[in-house]
Amino acid sequence: MEDYSQEDWGNHSQDLHGYPTDQELDEIPVTKRTLKIKQESSEEAQKRDIMQNIVQILESVQLKWELFQSWTDFSRLHLSNKLAIFGIGYNTRWKEDIRYHYAEISSQVPLGKRLREYFNSEKPEGRIIMTRVQKMNWKNVYYKFLEITISEARCLELHMEIDWIPIAHSKPTGGNVVQYLLPGGIPKSPGLYAIGYEECIERPLSPHMERHSLDPGKEGRVDLETLSAQASLQVEIEPTRIIYCYLGIAEVRTLQQCLFLHFQANTKTFSKDWVGINGFLSQNCIVDPGVSPKSIYIKFVEVERDFLSAGSLVECLEKAIGYPLKFNN
Repeated sequence: MEDYSQEDWGNHSQDLHGYPTDQELDEIPVTKRTLKIKQESSEEAQKRDIMQNIVQILESVQLKWELFQSWTDFSRLHLSNKLAIFGIGYNTRWKEDIRYHYAEISSQVPLGKRLREYFNSEKPEGRIIMTRVQKMNWKNVYYKFLEITISEARCLELHMEIDWIPIAHSKPTGGNVVQYLLPGGIPKSPGLYAIGYEECIERPLSPHMERHSLDPGKEGRVDLETLSAQASLQVEIEPTRIIYCYLGIAEVRTLQQCLFLHFQANTKTFSKDWVGINGFLSQNCIVDPGVSPKSIYIKFVEVERDFLSAGSLVECLEKAIGYPLKFNN
């Protein structure tokens, strides 16, 4: 950080702005104050999850940290107009290992401009970094980045910012066949889409529940409420998780056309020889009496057609989610 003198560093303080005074807090009704705190904590948790996901992507591609030395680092041509995933790191005089301070996907602003903001004392991001170095909280500051295409940036947006949409299905017709009911509002434009299914993990009853059900001190007593609870909780159900299984690129056709072709395949012509995502979706429509088909979900994002052919989209998403896409191989 040699571009700044000790005097320059000392001119930057970490003044806190925007926090309410005690008097202002007293004027806020308790219910509104509680709601505001919960909303802020939820937003902070979401930001933390997104940043952790970005850090995992950076770590998975094994990039090297670069030491920040001067402003010319970010004025170089190869940084001036690139989109990228980047991380800011630091170490201390006591521990040389570099730790993450921040990570971000720079999908709207060129990487060089975004990094300059993190080392500019006039910006909130830069003020924090400079103050920590000036106070000797940190020894050196580092950065790393992975260049991405516009389509890859949109693919990561699809994963981290867009919610899954559940696909409804009809009641069984013709014996044991159900049909998918696609939602309205699917764009008639090019873009990216993902298909996933719900995974429900079951695990054995916890030891506490087993001991409770076999408590010898309660032999001979019949607790109908306890028996009912034990009968319905033979297993503990983990929170549901949606597994990505396919990433589609709607380049020649529109998003609406591509999804229609996947979900409206004629199940009567289903064959065990079918492979890929269409075979999986068709087979899921054939159910045994009393058994529901696997829950299927979709998500999509519009992308200009000219950008869709650039980048390695499947590998990009696989790195982000941490496992291979079953039907893209």
